[in-house]
Amino acid sequence: MTAFIMETSASARLEDADARESRATARLTVDVDAIVANWRTVVSQVPPEVRAAGVLKSDAYGCGARLVLPALAEAGCRDFFVALIDEGLAVRDLLPSGGRLFVLSGPPAGVEEAMMATGLIPSLNSVQQLQAWAAAGRRRGTPAPAAWHVDTGMTRLGLDLPELAAAACDPELLTWAPPLLLMSHLACADEPAHPQNAAQAEAFRHARTLLPEVEASLGNSAGTFLGPTFQGDLVRPGAALYGINPTPGRPSPVRPVVRLEARILQVRQIDTPRWVGYGASIRLPAGRRIATVGVGYADGYPRAAGNQGVGVLAGIRVPVIGRVSMDLITLDVSAVPEHEARPGAMIDLLGADYTVDELAAVAGTIGYEILTRLGPRCPRRVGSLPAALPGSGSSA
Repeated sequence: MTAFIMETSASARLEDADARESRATARLTVDVDAIVANWRTVVSQVPPEVRAAGVLKSDAYGCGARLVLPALAEAGCRDFFVALIDEGLAVRDLLPSGGRLFVLSGPPAGVEEAMMATGLIPSLNSVQQLQAWAAAGRRRGTPAPAAWHVDTGMTRLGLDLPELAAAACDPELLTWAPPLLLMSHLACADEPAHPQNAAQAEAFRHARTLLPEVEASLGNSAGTFLGPTFQGDLVRPGAALYGINPTPGRPSPVRPVVRLEARILQVRQIDTPRWVGYGASIRLPAGRRIATVGVGYADGYPRAAGNQGVGVLAGIRVPVIGRVSMDLITLDVSAVPEHEARPGAMIDLLGADYTVDELAAVAGTIGYEILTRLGPRCPRRVGSLPAALPGSGSSA
């Protein structure tokens, strides 16, 4: 029986999963083994003394954090990162022995002591957060270790270098909010030649001299593949785990993780030239066949992919024709034999033969957004993705 990792209602949880899939107009398969394999690929890029964490933000990039964390833990991962406290609370019971769960946004003002009670570890991103966390630890009478985040050039979250220098000499902060991880974040790691990379690496090298005994973490997915200068003691892969190419412009070293399939609801034979879809954005000549499938932007398929996206049916790429609707997409299946392009057949909209990076490129976005926007209307199941056909895939 199919094992689903997300349900949309209490009644659905009580129903047979196969019955739910039979009603659905689409399905999303998550390949957990591929996620683990991708984590091991990241591990292969770092020296033996460097560890690789697992980033579980946004429900593990839409793949299911409660599914991914145990799989990575079994593979040997012991450090995990989420964006929000509630994301951490949702999975903390799954942490392995010795595991650590970091919250990147840190504690909002006033919830420091409550957060300490959960065992979650904050990333402290400002002087105010450092001071409030230390004060809460002092009130509790127990030092509360935390990650200290230094901004080396992202200009987003983090202490400036002068602020870090002052904090590193402050006995109050070192006693009650002792740093167990010094971290920063690369802004341009997916552009290896960008001068910001070297500038941030140098700034982080200086930051490490201020807290020389503290474990350090710099490399994200793309940064990990730039080499030891950009890694630190702990790398933090996110996108690479979920099949997004961490080396744009080169063949992807990681495996696709998700497969989105949409059911053909109707096939239409075009006998005379016809306009297709909202806005009459494209006119097809006679002799073409159009398949309508039950996925749209309400399911997270990007509206910007209208007239640009691609599906795969019977090993043949078929173009998206017309605008993407809320619940429907039309594709030109003229090149597919009629016995394959029939109502009820499933067209791949994402998978090994048409990756998240490829779809993101035509939609003018990034693979991160594609994955995290895939909606709950598609039943999710655990399974293996079929191997890509020769010539498929992308280095985008």
